[in-house]
Amino acid sequence: MAAPSELPFRPWDPAFVADPYPAYAELRERGRVLYHEPGDQWLVPHHADVAALLRDRRLGRTYLHRFSHEEFGRTPPPPEQEPFHTLNDHGMLDLEPPDHPRIRRLVSKAFTPRTVERLAPYIERLAGELVDRLVASGGGDLLAEVAEPLPVAVIAEMLGIPEPDRPRLRPWSAAICGMYELDPPPETAARAVRASEEFSGYLRALIAARRADPGDDLISGLIAAHDRDDRLTEQEMVSTAALLLNAGHEATVNATVNGWWALFRNPEQLAALRADHTLVPSAVEELLRYDTPLQLFERWVLDEVEIDGTVLPRGAEIALLFGSANHDPKAFRAPGRLDLARRDNPHISFSAGLHYCIGAPLARIELAASLRALLRRAPALAPAAEPERKPNFVIRGLRALDVVV
Repeated sequence: MAAPSELPFRPWDPAFVADPYPAYAELRERGRVLYHEPGDQWLVPHHADVAALLRDRRLGRTYLHRFSHEEFGRTPPPPEQEPFHTLNDHGMLDLEPPDHPRIRRLVSKAFTPRTVERLAPYIERLAGELVDRLVASGGGDLLAEVAEPLPVAVIAEMLGIPEPDRPRLRPWSAAICGMYELDPPPETAARAVRASEEFSGYLRALIAARRADPGDDLISGLIAAHDRDDRLTEQEMVSTAALLLNAGHEATVNATVNGWWALFRNPEQLAALRADHTLVPSAVEELLRYDTPLQLFERWVLDEVEIDGTVLPRGAEIALLFGSANHDPKAFRAPGRLDLARRDNPHISFSAGLHYCIGAPLARIELAASLRALLRRAPALAPAAEPERKPNFVIRGLRALDVVV
């Protein structure tokens, strides 16, 4: 096993954040599991291992369903972060059975392929309207004008968020998601706590309003499940709504701008896509693989596991490197090449197993809709400047993507 100081995993280094993929190749050469002392984590860089561990029930997103912090050898979060952890820890993403499947079953009714397909005409129309406005302006920030408002509007529509309130959602989401980075600084935590308090208060007020005047939206459905069968607590309703809004924004927004920046840097692939729009479905999958919007997913070791002769004890933390797994040459032919016609594409950008992204069908429709709208209505779309990448490592994206049409 390589000495910790020699590992090329440096999520605090802007050069690494700008392009982590060469470092991932070196990690894969070093081994199947590597201890990263600065983060006190075991890094798993290979596709086969990441895919298997996502399905391994000896690992968990939380340990609190089985152990206290003290029993697990971990320090409880500081009391001042309580609003964030209350909101975060009652959402599906950070729950394990029996709570996770109970909540997921209720929410999944809103995300069946048939239900999501019914949204497709609305999504296509909205994507077209957003692109038309971008074209009428002669260009602008693709992130702010198209990538962001589309998924925000769609998930807000599903949940029943009133239109005048929707501009508040993205700032709350961005502040909360800052806590998913590795070792977030105190100012990031403080912003996440404030956003959690404000977002929770807003959702509780909205739940009260929907209880008095139900609609056919998802929040009204969650209320019905709570009131009829006591299958959800109010906190679980709040946390579920917040999770769906946050996840619905972050992944799709970043996949859109990461994808277009990849297309601009691979002009022959962009030309092929412009010439043949039937490539859009496979292009969506390839763009999700090529520059993965979620680079890392963490798991706790609940029961001892062994990887390639290395025993990971209970209480250890594993960092599953999605970005590395999606560039593993054992799983993908020529992984460093953008190939929009790639057919064999087992990327894990939506995770796998129990925590497979419930919104994956919706995200695919949104990404395809915005891609088609831009190809048809802005056929000469081009970058206006080199974009600045966000300093985040885990949630990978751009600050903006200025374009001309």
